[in-house]
Formats: sequence, C-alpha cells, structure tokens
Amino acid sequence: MSAVSQPTPVRAAFHSEEMFGHPKGLYVCFFTEMWERFSFYGMKALLLLYLLKHHKFSEVDGYALIGAYGGMVYAVPLIGGLLADRFLGMRKAVVLGGILLVLGHLGMAVEGHQAEVVNGEVHRDLFALSVFYLSLALIISGVGFLKPNISTIVGKLYPQNDPRVDSGFTIFYAGINVGAVFSSLICGYLGEVYGWGYGFGAAGIGMLAGLGMFITGQKYLQGHAEPRDPALLRRRVFGPLNVEWGIYLGVVAALPVIWLLMQLGHAVLYVQFAMLALWLAWLGWYIFLHCTKVQREQMLAVVFFIGSCLLFFALYEQTYGSWLVFTDRMLTKDFFPSLVITTGKPWPWSVIPLLLAPLTVGIAMRSQPRTAMYLVGAIGIAGFGLFLRDSIVLPQTAESLEYLASWVLVLLTPLFSWLWPWLESRGLNPSKPIKNAIGLAFAGLSFLVLSAANATVTPDQLGSVWWLLLAYVVLEIGELCLSPIGLAAVTQLSVPAVVGLMMGAYWLATSFSEQAAALFGSFAALDIPEGAKIDMIEAKLKYGTLFDHMVWLGLASALAALLLSPLIKRWMHGVK
Repeated sequence: MSAVSQPTPVRAAFHSEEMFGHPKGLYVCFFTEMWERFSFYGMKALLLLYLLKHHKFSEVDGYALIGAYGGMVYAVPLIGGLLADRFLGMRKAVVLGGILLVLGHLGMAVEGHQAEVVNGEVHRDLFALSVFYLSLALIISGVGFLKPNISTIVGKLYPQNDPRVDSGFTIFYAGINVGAVFSSLICGYLGEVYGWGYGFGAAGIGMLAGLGMFITGQKYLQGHAEPRDPALLRRRVFGPLNVEWGIYLGVVAALPVIWLLMQLGHAVLYVQFAMLALWLAWLGWYIFLHCTKVQREQMLAVVFFIGSCLLFFALYEQTYGSWLVFTDRMLTKDFFPSLVITTGKPWPWSVIPLLLAPLTVGIAMRSQPRTAMYLVGAIGIAGFGLFLRDSIVLPQTAESLEYLASWVLVLLTPLFSWLWPWLESRGLNPSKPIKNAIGLAFAGLSFLVLSAANATVTPDQLGSVWWLLLAYVVLEIGELCLSPIGLAAVTQLSVPAVVGLMMGAYWLATSFSEQAAALFGSFAALDIPEGAKIDMIEAKLKYGTLFDHMVWLGLASALAALLLSPLIKRWMHGVK
C-alpha cells in the first residue's frame, strides 16, 4: 500500500518548483524583462525620427531631447533601486515600474496632428506634445523602478554559492537580447509604415504583457521579492498617509519635474553634473579615509573601468542617433530587395510567437517536463523562423534595422563565451584593462566602416545596407570585449560595502554617454527646409567628418587605455 502511495518520478517533476534545472521564477523574470526591453528599445528606435518627421524638431533640438531622455533614464534607477531596497521590496517596485511603463508607452501612441510649417514657422499640436513629454516622464520613472530590481530578484532565487547562478543570469540576459531583437523590427516597422502610434502602441502592449506575466507568476518568486520590513511601509508619516503611499505620491509629484526637465533639454545635464560632483566628493572621502592601500588602488581601478564605459557608450549610443539618421538618408534598407514584398502593407508575422510566448511558458510551468520542453522549443523555433522571414521580406526602415545590434550580439555571444576560456587555457587571455582597450578600438573602427559606406554615396546612388551590418559586427565585438568585462570588474574590485554605489556610478557614466552621443550626433545635423530635398554633397561631407572624428576618438581612447593597462593591472592586485 505504501508503495502505491509514493509519487512517481514524473509526478514529482510535475510538482517541482523548477523547470529545465532552474527555478521557475527565473522564467517569470525572463519574460518580464524581455517585454520591458521590447518596449524600451522599440520606443527608442522610433524616438529621434518621430521628433524630426512628425513634430518637425530641428536635428539639434531632437538630439538634445534624446540626450536628456537617455541621461535621465539611466540616472533614475539609482533612486528606484534605493527605494526598493530600503522600503518597497522588489515585487512592489517592479509592479509600480511596470504600471508607469505601460502608461508611458501607451501615452506615446497619442500622435496628435503632424506639425506644419507655415511661412517658415513650425506649428505643432501642443496638447499631443505635452502628452509626449508626460509619457517620457512616466517611462523614465518606470525604468527607474523596474530595471534595477528585476535582476536582483533573479539572484535571490538561488541559494548562496549555487553553481547555477551564472547560467541562470545567462538565461535572464538572453531575455534582454530577445526583447531588443524583436522590438526594433516590429515597433520600428509598424511606426514608419502604419503610423507612429502603431509602433509606440505595440511597445505599450508588450509592456502590458510583461507586467501580466510578472503579476500572475508571483508564486514562483518564492517570497524573495517582498519588502524587507512590511511594518515600516505601514508606518504613518502624515495623518492617514503611510510610508508606502508616501512613496507612491512622491513618484506622482516627481512626474511634473521630469516633464519640465524634458522640455528644458540641457537642464538634465546640470542634474547629472551635480550627481557626479557628489559622487566624486564621496569617493575621495571614502578611499582616503576608509580604505587600505590595496582597497584604494582597486577602487581607483574601478574608476578606470567606469571611464572606459563612458567613452565606449558615447560611441555606441550613436546607433540611436547619427547612425539612425545616416541610415535613413544615405543607405538602402533591404538586404535582398528581390524578396521584399512590395504591394500593400504586410504585417510582421513575428508578432504571433511573441504574443503567445507568455501563455505558452505559463502552461509549460504547469506541465510535465517533456511537455514543457516541446512547448518552449516550439515557440522558440517559431519565433526564430518568423523573425528571419520578417527581416527578409518586409520592407525595412532605418528604425527597424536597429535590430541588427542585438541580432549580431546574440550570434557573437557563444563565440566569445568559448573564446575567453580557450585563450585562458593557453595563457593568452588578455587582462581586463587590455580587453577594455580592444573594446574601445573596435568601437572606433566601426565608424571607419560607416566612413567607407559614406564614401560610396553619390547624389544618385545610396550606400549599401550591408555596410551597416558590417559596422554592427565590428561594434558588437567591441561591446563583448568591454561591457561585460567592465561590469564584472566593478563588482570584483569594489569594496563590498559600497558595491551598490560604485555600480550606480557605472550607470551614471552611461547616462553621460547618452548626452555625449547626442552631442556628437548634432555635429552632423542638417537644416533641411520644408519640402526641400536633402543636399547629398553637404550630407556626405558632414557625416564623413563626424565618422572620421569618431574613429580617432575611439582609437585615441584605446591607446590611452593600453598605456594605462600596466598600472591598472597592478592596482587590481591579482584580481582577474
């Protein structure tokens, strides 16, 4: 009788809290982050050209706005992470961030009337523009609460020293790349072909799917995302107002401030410099009064990696600025023109597996292991196949071609995952400072490819889109050499008590990169009168000058990093 009552291995697996050898909560976080990145990068791919074509911003003003937006969106997570850690807990923070993001992305779908130029003066739909700025404020705030906390949940799903943690984060970060790959292809295409509202609306629907996935998958998070001190959240601070609702009201009160900052443009830069000054003052105080000689030198090495990050992403983030506008004006868009559908407005089929993915995985988490494997495998194969179909047969736009960055990164990641251990086994693995220098060099060389593409353009002939693909290959090699290495160095070399602050400085540097990328892009801005055609000779001269300067900036930065590498390696004191 007792033998009959024992659960079979299949039934035990069915009731397991794991799937494919990892906690089921990992897949909840995977799809939440996938959809959040889908919405974020989908909107970002559209943003600059939407400003130029729909609201008829000048290029200089358009670059100023995307710089301000990028600066804020990478700086605010410092606050969101702090509030989640001290008060809200990660679950409440992620849900709050998701709600703000849904509202922001859906608000972006309010196009209003396209701006008109009358007697040389631009007349814009001021109501739609106000909604646009409010939507940016909502997105900035939403990213601030969601981005720093969803990844923290992943780490808490595993016991301390669990060897599966690294592979778990690898799976999680794949969600970021999957979301980014599909976002530009779908949102960028819909926005340009069907209307801006369709592209922004698709981003909003994507975020809504991610939020739904997170809320319905709460039981799989095993309580790890709850507030540290629930009683503190219930503590009253003013009449019936408690701490939790005080935070929510504070977020609402901050929206008009961010709304105003988005319209002031360069005012965001002053906020960033104030944050930088405070951080530098703290750093000097901490390393000279609270660190040993070894700790001080390791912390200074971290500053080197943060500085390298700033320089690299000042080049990289031009993919959403000068690269985007250059592609729109100067390059062909289709890789295989003879296969492109030229009649009507074809719909991107890759939307189908994306929409079915959360439901499919939800069913898989409640199914037997073999059934789960078939379900996830089927949706993955369908997604891959339909993505390839859309990338070939849909008429591409400058915005939709932004998918190339993530696509190339996905393809190159397994190669680099194999390359570094292979070099290490032969004693040839470069040190972290050397990898940093290599990454900066490749970032600069990617602009050399675009400079070559620019040289092929004539008044009657656009450059080939294949140049753009080659530029992304070179750029992503640089990213794989520098970005993950820099992040690892920050966590390895920082004094454990202040890792969070040093990681915050890393993201603050990224926010400065956004501003720098926008500034560089504005150097090639063109003033094209309403109804006039682009002057290809002037455009070719401006883009050529910009790209050549970026080549030299990347190579000079790489040389400086290379010359500093022996000192930085010594300051690392054996940390590899």
